[in-house]
Amino acid sequence: MHAEAQATLDSESKALRTPGRSHFSTSQAAVSDTTTAETGIWVVVAAISMSFAAFTSSMIVRQGASADWLHFQLPRVLYANTLILLGSSLTLELTRRRVLAVLAIPTTLRHSSADARALLSNGIYWLYVTGALGLIFILGQFLAWRNLVAQGLYLATNPSSSFFYVFTALHGVHLLGGIAGLAYVLRKLTRSKTDIAMHVRSFSAFSIYWHFMDILWVYLLLLLAMRM
Repeated sequence: MHAEAQATLDSESKALRTPGRSHFSTSQAAVSDTTTAETGIWVVVAAISMSFAAFTSSMIVRQGASADWLHFQLPRVLYANTLILLGSSLTLELTRRRVLAVLAIPTTLRHSSADARALLSNGIYWLYVTGALGLIFILGQFLAWRNLVAQGLYLATNPSSSFFYVFTALHGVHLLGGIAGLAYVLRKLTRSKTDIAMHVRSFSAFSIYWHFMDILWVYLLLLLAMRM
């Protein structure tokens, strides 16, 4: 009995001598979760990149295989769409800076800080703008397809038009996935008030994916402009 009591006192004394250990472990776990989330999204980015690289190779081979490749003018709305999507990356960056500013405020002051609430509210606003720009981009893609239909170019009209529809549709589907991720992050940030540290990993992973969608679209536009 005396041995057990002494062991209990020793463990309690050790815990009192290391008061910050629990908080340190929690912080380490948060960093680990963020790293895991970013690693996972980079795997997704690599897989998408390889699939588009495969389609690019197929298009180049098909174009050189025969003389039936039809050249046509790209719908002008694609260039406006590019500016819209690049603008969405800018608004996402505005959100990121405000999230970092909130995290820079000490945790003990964050919940009662009017500045923290204002920064988070403004960041959420720009995140809504990012989503709206993404939806406008999707609408612009539909307008581009209607423009091709008006020219008499359908999915099966020619290999060139087929690749145009495939590339733009695949990118649009992946961007819709990004918009779904944006909605998830928005819901988390809106409900968390100023306690956003636990949602940083989701926001970070989403940001990587969204910026990648922008870069991928610029690549596709240049590819289509040179090959169509």
